[in-house]
Amino acid sequence: MATRTVIGRLRAFIEAPATQNFIIAVIVVNAVVIGLETAPSVTSRVGGLLSFLDLAALCIFVVEIAIKLFVYRLSFFRSPWNLFDFVIVGIALVPASEGMSVLRALRILRALRLLSMVPKMRTVIEALLKAIPGLSSVIGLLLLVFYIFAVMATKLFGTEFDAWFGTVGRSFFSLFQIMTLESWSMGIVRPVMDVYPYAWIFFVAFILSTTFAVLNLFIAIIVNSMHEAAEEEAAEAKDLKPVLEELQALRGEIAELRRENAARRTR
Repeated sequence: MATRTVIGRLRAFIEAPATQNFIIAVIVVNAVVIGLETAPSVTSRVGGLLSFLDLAALCIFVVEIAIKLFVYRLSFFRSPWNLFDFVIVGIALVPASEGMSVLRALRILRALRLLSMVPKMRTVIEALLKAIPGLSSVIGLLLLVFYIFAVMATKLFGTEFDAWFGTVGRSFFSLFQIMTLESWSMGIVRPVMDVYPYAWIFFVAFILSTTFAVLNLFIAIIVNSMHEAAEEEAAEAKDLKPVLEELQALRGEIAELRRENAARRTR
């Protein structure tokens, strides 16, 4: 009975909004501290304080995970977000020796815990994961279009512009830069047009078919998935509303019964 009482109190504590907000604040502060550690001028002045704050944040995360493990037991590992938090904190506990100094850089992964702590961020990630099946078809279409244009670019421009279009791989990379619209005009297309005046037809067709067509399919699928996730969340909240109202009414009735019993005892 005493154990159940302790578990109930710990559950109420760890699930309380105030505790959740505190953990979020610790995550944000810890991310800022890790960022400040990359500045030599800052670490030379307050390096000891930054190390203390980093260790304190890690201790808080470990205590939080320990409480959740004690409260939820094996059901803790049934939640993907709990597993995510467990792995992130576990990485931070691995000793960062000279041979594993990269693990110190991985400490910034703790900032990713905001994804599991903030409900809106969780909704976005879940929507992105649900969109993956639809995105796979678009990715396949995009790769097909890329391959066709890469082979054409290698055949058309590879002789004169070996650095950009000498092989299919180089053409892939150059076309990817063009698709992102990063220095595509003055950096690649105009020099090619000086040798091949009608090359603009090829590049305009490529940009229209990728940047303005296929990539918009990515956005459409992701937006649709997020819209569906938001509708599901709203539907769940709507279904839970009557239950919450009934629980609130029951609490009121229980409180009223307790007051009546207390009044009878005083008589």
